[in-house]
Order: sequence, then structure tokens, then C-alpha cells
Amino acid sequence: MLLNCDLGESYGSWRMGLDDAVMPHIDQANIACGFHAGDPLTIDRTLALAARHGVSVGAHPAYPDLVGFGRRSMALSEDELASSLRYQIAALDGMAACHGLQITYVKPHGALYNDMMADDAVRTAVMRSVAGYHRPLALMLQATPEADSHREEARKYALTLLFEAFADRCYADDGRLRSRRLPDAVHTRERMLDQVRQILEHSTVTTHAGKSLALAIDSLCVHGDNPDGVNAIQEIRQLIAGGA
Repeated sequence: MLLNCDLGESYGSWRMGLDDAVMPHIDQANIACGFHAGDPLTIDRTLALAARHGVSVGAHPAYPDLVGFGRRSMALSEDELASSLRYQIAALDGMAACHGLQITYVKPHGALYNDMMADDAVRTAVMRSVAGYHRPLALMLQATPEADSHREEARKYALTLLFEAFADRCYADDGRLRSRRLPDAVHTRERMLDQVRQILEHSTVTTHAGKSLALAIDSLCVHGDNPDGVNAIQEIRQLIAGGA
């Protein structure tokens, strides 16, 4: 199983995440593209860091919402959303090339990610946009009990999917993430490590209500803005390496 993290989310004098501490321990860096976070210098430095550590890079595009850190839904038309995504993907891809890197996948951020998982029309727009890029890219989305249905949707666009689970987030019974507005949405270090072990040993997560969900998972996400996750990442890496 791969380990991924959302990185490059600083902006100007505002600092988010501990990218230097995280990058040596992950396989995939989801790099902000400037619409929710990430200015050109931050993007450049994050790509250089990924290149130094041999980490695969993906675009982490969002709604155009710097003020809200991309955590607010926006009613974009399909054409607006598609153009916005391709603009962000192309910008990161071009900067990556300057470091001898090539992005291989796209993982939407925040509200766009949640909307993609909850709304068929948004998910279709995202899939069409990524599939319409000038070369093949995979789309990372959340592993849920509806994975087979999502694979069938993706086949229409010859699109490869990567399914991710979250080490540090609590799940609702429908397989989606518990809203950050609710208590216990983000796990403590101890609960996070227990969830990682459960995923590795049983390919399941336990929801907030105690239900066990079986999930097919390609990559495990630890959020770079979660201090407990950053502090535990070396142990998570060891758990993945050991397979338990």
C-alpha cells in the first residue's frame, strides 16, 4: 500500500503543514495548485523536495477559494469546473517538468473532493476533465463501498482510478468522511494508528457508529496539517512496510 499526503499548502507568509518532515516518508505528494493554497514559490520548493526524495507527485486542485482554503462548495458550471481543473493541472505539470518530474495523478481537494464523492454530476465533470488532459492521468478518489460503481463510471472515459483511505479521519456509515464540523472527525494519534493497523490487517474501517466497512484501498492518506499525523508518520511508514 502507498502512503500519500497533501502538501505545498502554504501561501505567502502563511505557513501550513510540515512538508520537510513528511516528504522523506511518503510515496505520493498531492501538491496544491494555487487555488486553495500554494503560491508559485511554495509549489516550486515542494516539487524540488519531492524530486530530492524520489516521491511521485500529483495535482491537488480545488475550487477557487483561497479565503476558505477550498473547503466551501461552489456552484460552477461543468465547463467552468473542467477549465479550472485543467488550468491547475497544467500549471503544476509544467512546473514539475522543470524538476524532471511528471505528475501521474489528480486528487481534488476539500469541498471539491467531498462534492465529487457525493454528487454524480460533479464526479462526472471531474472524470471528464482529467480524462481529457493531453496525456493519461489517474484520478484519486475515496475508497467507499461504491467503488465498483465508480470503476464502471471511469471505464466510460478510459480513466484509471486510485482509491484512498484516510489514516487520521473518522468515517460515517456510508463510507464518506465524518464532517470536520462534528466532534471526533479527526482521530487522535492512538486512534489513527489503530485505524491504520485495521486497514492493513483487514482492509476495513470502523465507522463512528461502530459499523465495519470493507474497502479496496490503493493509497493511505495522512494530512500534513494534522500535527498528530505528521508526528506519527514514521510509525505509519513502518506499519505499511511491515504489512501489519
